[in-house]
Amino acid sequence: MIDRRSFLLASLAVALGPRLAARAAAPSDLDRALESSGLVYVSPLLADGRESRCHGEVWFAWLDGSVVIVTAREGWKARAVQRGLDRARLWVGDHGSWKRMLGKSDEFRQAPAFEARAAIVKDGALLERVLASFERKYPEEITRWRDRMRAGYADGSRVLVRYTQV
Repeated sequence: MIDRRSFLLASLAVALGPRLAARAAAPSDLDRALESSGLVYVSPLLADGRESRCHGEVWFAWLDGSVVIVTAREGWKARAVQRGLDRARLWVGDHGSWKRMLGKSDEFRQAPAFEARAAIVKDGALLERVLASFERKYPEEITRWRDRMRAGYADGSRVLVRYTQV
């Protein structure tokens, strides 16, 4: 005879089985994407869990299990965190600009994704690690941005935002 707890657990497993299987498979896809992708797409989450209207693709470093970006202190990614919107959804992969001449593209939504906690981090050593990652990932473009990122970080016009999966 099956007890109530076993019955409930078995029922839950049947009901959630497909979701759990998809979620179990996702980390390997997500990990591969985080290791190899040049871009993440970021959308802050509102208090009720809905995505804000702000989305954007951005360079990132995958360090210590977190996505770290360098962004303008007055940019929407930093302002969202400053306003208390410390949750975000990130999609990993390069699907081009989501804003197009003739509308918007949601192709990025097919990429591996995760929800994260966002925090502005003040850590010069972390900035150097991010820039070292950028040197490897974006060797042709970083020469135009490296000094701007360092100077902006030094004068406070740029910040580091760390997104840690929840």
